[in-house]
Amino acid sequence: MGKMKFGKIEIDPAKNPAVLDTATWDPNSAWEMVRSLDETYLGLVQKAITQMSSLTAHEHCTPYAGSYSRYRGSDFCLFSLADGQQVFIEIGADGDDSILGTPIGKKSLEGGKYIAVYRTDAATIHRYFRSINADKGPKALGATARLGIGTRMSTAVWPGIWQAMHKCDFSANAIQNSLRELNVLADILAGRPAQANYLFGFGTIEEGHTGSTFEGLWVAGVLEALKTETQPRYGADADHIMVKRGAGGINRAKRVIDAARYYTFYTLDVGDILDYGAMRVGSKSTAGAHLAYDVWQPAQRKAVLAYHSQKRCVGGQHYQPDEASIGRLVGKYWSALGAVEQLYEHIRSLKSDSAFDLELSIDENPPEVSTFECLTTQTELMFLLLEAQRRQIPLTHVAPNFGIEKAVDYRCPDGLVGLEKRIGMLHHIAGEFGIMLDCHSGDDLSSATRKVIGRATKGQIHFKISPALQLLFAEVLREVEPERFRFWWDDTLAYARREATGGSAIAADCIYRYETSGRAVPSPDHAVFQHYSFASVGRRDLNGQFINREHFYDLSAHFYDEYRDRVERYLCDVADDVFDRGS
Repeated sequence: MGKMKFGKIEIDPAKNPAVLDTATWDPNSAWEMVRSLDETYLGLVQKAITQMSSLTAHEHCTPYAGSYSRYRGSDFCLFSLADGQQVFIEIGADGDDSILGTPIGKKSLEGGKYIAVYRTDAATIHRYFRSINADKGPKALGATARLGIGTRMSTAVWPGIWQAMHKCDFSANAIQNSLRELNVLADILAGRPAQANYLFGFGTIEEGHTGSTFEGLWVAGVLEALKTETQPRYGADADHIMVKRGAGGINRAKRVIDAARYYTFYTLDVGDILDYGAMRVGSKSTAGAHLAYDVWQPAQRKAVLAYHSQKRCVGGQHYQPDEASIGRLVGKYWSALGAVEQLYEHIRSLKSDSAFDLELSIDENPPEVSTFECLTTQTELMFLLLEAQRRQIPLTHVAPNFGIEKAVDYRCPDGLVGLEKRIGMLHHIAGEFGIMLDCHSGDDLSSATRKVIGRATKGQIHFKISPALQLLFAEVLREVEPERFRFWWDDTLAYARREATGGSAIAADCIYRYETSGRAVPSPDHAVFQHYSFASVGRRDLNGQFINREHFYDLSAHFYDEYRDRVERYLCDVADDVFDRGS
């Protein structure tokens, strides 16, 4: 089909999946393609989907038996068209328009039947799941143990995910990315350049580095789920919805939530607005001042003190903090809890009667605070969960700071023995509230560390991974399409050199380690690639146009087959470890 203009951005939508909030970008041509199908073929399709037998592809379309559902006497199915578009088709007896709304085209067939074609935009797909085929849609899974699988490469990665989930029998948030990886569609359509953040020591990071959008990732992911003939138990996680310091932090988070309105899982990341110094205050009077400052209404302060001063035993742990301890806890967490309360109410207003999972994430700390200095204690977790209960915030998940860091295996001085003991105690506490622990940044943990987490939680864990599958993509690309990998490598190295010149200590160290490694050949194994390669995929120019993205979505069938199988093997290994399956 070639490039088309959407707002101010020009893309080939077939080679840029997970950007638009629809997979029907040219309704007229989509209808013409379906309208040209002869009735004999349509009859075979209807017979095949109702009998769950194999469907025959046509030169103009591919129907998917996994998407089939019957509703009010009509048969519904997802079709992919020759130009890359996707549509819902309905074959039924002539009558009123469908629950899916107004079709883009409709014609009569023999025997009093008709065929109607509908867009696969987000709102239509949402109606399809709510009314026609709920079994194949994303769901709030509550306390179900699962993997959280970052889908940075969107359509390339889902076939391996569904295959792994079916073969190794696990649930997953199989649609998952954060503001770091995703854009808001309105920004893309307006041609706004990516917002850049600077991380101390690392350099400049552009948000939305996959090029996908929250809206587009959901659309692409659920359509891929419909295509599979398996029955995945999956959710969609709007991950790390960050509340940043300063004015506008809450409103920006709300804007992300608006874009992710059809997701089923919301991870509220408040790590940036915690007052880490409050827990180190020694003076009782200073600790009390935190309480007076943050809970400034006397009646509310009295209620908070009374509530948290009660003697409790939670998960086998004693909890009865004194006033100074409550002051320290309030000092660290009060603003963050207020933000969570506001965002929960915003999500609830959007979701109406639709269930959703809600996670409080405090696992990441700002660069000026050492990970090992802010490990989440039992008292902190009890305070947070009790306070959420007092405020009637229905958390389903919590991600404490376990001491797990990005890009390294567990290296806290207490070792794996200490990790297992600490997670086990936190697991018991969370369990008494009916809340599941979440472990983020699991990509670089060894099998031994993953097994410790599985044992400590008896397999009742939500375990998130993300960059590992993108690096696996790079490994397969290097082997199967080396010229394409070399392009990615050169772009990555140029980016790292720019950041090193700009003062990034991490970039300079990565480049030095590569150049002095004795094997200075392009490889995903080098730290410089592992730290800086992500930026290439969705990079945009000053006019908001994608620079590289089509290079990553126009690959050979051999590549996609090999990547699918390796994704399956990796995810099954992770699932076996963290779900404590006796190994």
